[in-house]
Amino acid sequence: MDDKPSTTGATPPPGKRPAPTAAQQLAMAMELPFVLVSAIVVGGLMGYFLDRWLHTKPVLMLVFGALGFIAGVRDVLRRLPGNGDENKGR
Repeated sequence: MDDKPSTTGATPPPGKRPAPTAAQQLAMAMELPFVLVSAIVVGGLMGYFLDRWLHTKPVLMLVFGALGFIAGVRDVLRRLPGNGDENKGR
């Protein structure tokens, strides 16, 4: 019998993520542009409808569009692997 532990199905040590496979990388590359654009569109639409309701024409659309851009970039950066989150607790 073999005394070494089996590595199949083993969980990675805490703070270490397994390397993503090619399919996972492709899926992420296809998803990230939609995440960014959808955040901007949602923010811009909220601002547009608030502008129409409050009669403040382009002001709120620009503000909410910028907030959507910031939220989209933050979400994209959060989803990327190797962004330094594993060292935050130190």
